[in-house]
Amino acid sequence: MKPGIHPPYGPVVFRDRAAGFAFLTRSTATSDKTIEWEDGRTYPVIDVEVSSASHPFYTGTARVLDTAGRVERFERRYGKREGR
Repeated sequence: MKPGIHPPYGPVVFRDRAAGFAFLTRSTATSDKTIEWEDGRTYPVIDVEVSSASHPFYTGTARVLDTAGRVERFERRYGKREGR
């Protein structure tokens, strides 16, 4: 890597406020806000709207779409295609 052209890569806390979940990782992202972590050190914190703790796919609350019902509703509204 060329020196001086890459952003600094260091520890950052990502926090999902809706789920009350935070994790410490390394990133090039930075923030002016800080948080004191469990180890007693202070790290920059980035608030995110969705994380694995609040995303429906990971929490098991994802809705199953009724695609057959959608097709039938479309056909009732606009009619079936000819030649099928």
